[in-house]
Amino acid sequence: MNIDFEKMGGLVPAIVQDYITRQVLMLGYMNEESLKKTEETGKVTFYSRSRQCLWTKGETSGNFLHVKEIYVDCDNDTILIKAKADGPTCHKGTTSCFDFEESNIGFLSYLQEFIDKRNQTRPTGSYTTKLFKEGVNKIAKKVGEEAVELVIESKDNNDDLFLNEAADLLYHCIVLFSAKGKKIEDVVGVLKSRHKE
Repeated sequence: MNIDFEKMGGLVPAIVQDYITRQVLMLGYMNEESLKKTEETGKVTFYSRSRQCLWTKGETSGNFLHVKEIYVDCDNDTILIKAKADGPTCHKGTTSCFDFEESNIGFLSYLQEFIDKRNQTRPTGSYTTKLFKEGVNKIAKKVGEEAVELVIESKDNNDDLFLNEAADLLYHCIVLFSAKGKKIEDVVGVLKSRHKE
C-alpha cells in the first residue's frame, strides 16, 4: 500500500465505512504509525490532532471498529476502511458521525451475509436452516408460492399485507441465491449491465 503521507504534512484522511451496509461511519486522520497499528491489530487506530497521539477507536467506549478491508484512493492520499462496528460509532450514540437518514437498502447486504452464515452453520431451530436442508427445489417452490401471494395482495388496497408479502418474497429469493452460491449483488450486477440512461 503506497500512501503519500508527506503530501499533507504526515497525515491523511481516513474514511470508515460499514463493510456490509456501506454507510459512512466517520472520518479521522492517520499517520504511518496509526496505519501500521491498524493493520497489526485489526482495530481502526487514528492519530489525534488535538491530543497529538495515537488513539484506537473504542478504547474507552468499547465500540471498536474491526477492519475488514483497506483501500487507498487514486492520488494515494486518502484511505477508505471498511469495518465492522461493535456499537455506535459516534460519541453521541448514533451509528454514524454524519447526521443523515440511513437508507434501508444497505440492510439487504446485511441480510444476505446473515443468510449465507445460516447456510454455513445451519443452527438448529432456525427456519432458514430448515429451508436449506430441504434443498433448492423446495426453496424455489417457496419463492413461487410467495410470488403468487404477492400478486394476490397487489390486487387489494391493503398496503401492510402487500409489503409483508413482498418482504417474504425477497427473503426467500435471497435464501435461493445463497443456496445457488450467488448473492443479491450478482443480481444487481445484471440489472446494472442492462441499465441505459
